[in-house]
Amino acid sequence: MPLKLIKASRDYQSQITEMLEEWTAYNQTHEANQSPWAIFKNDFRDFDRYVENLDCKEPRDGLVPDSTFFCLDEERNILVGAVNIRHELNDYLLAHGGHIGDGIRPSERRKGYATRMIALALEECRKLGITRVLLVCDKDNVGSAKSIVRNGGVLENEIIQGGIVEQRYWIDLR
Repeated sequence: MPLKLIKASRDYQSQITEMLEEWTAYNQTHEANQSPWAIFKNDFRDFDRYVENLDCKEPRDGLVPDSTFFCLDEERNILVGAVNIRHELNDYLLAHGGHIGDGIRPSERRKGYATRMIALALEECRKLGITRVLLVCDKDNVGSAKSIVRNGGVLENEIIQGGIVEQRYWIDLR
């Protein structure tokens, strides 16, 4: 299953819309982590505005510059997930969010995509000159923790945020 990260564009509008419709419907009926938050912050039905506002190009309102990618299964021509890469960390992201927010669409979970998608995201981090990458996940999200560890993640510590234990992992890209 060859995967690649792609940027949102009209070329992938139908795949993006299909994935986000599925994911949004799932989130409305399940208590779900909405990672990566960046793909849900704007209404994808206004596609041009959605694409235009997907990435944060300049720091503003507590946000750092970031890049959002969708993960394409090239054999099936469907999107299986998305990653949001923060180019730098502010105090909040250092404690709770990390450099990479990732998620797999509900129908494609538990198939090994997250591990491979994180590996692709780490390549993008290298291109940005990020040499140490922080990933954070809830302790009860065992699948996410496994994907991080499989990519070289080393647990630094656990922090309790709002009664939820968050694990902070670092991956050294040097």
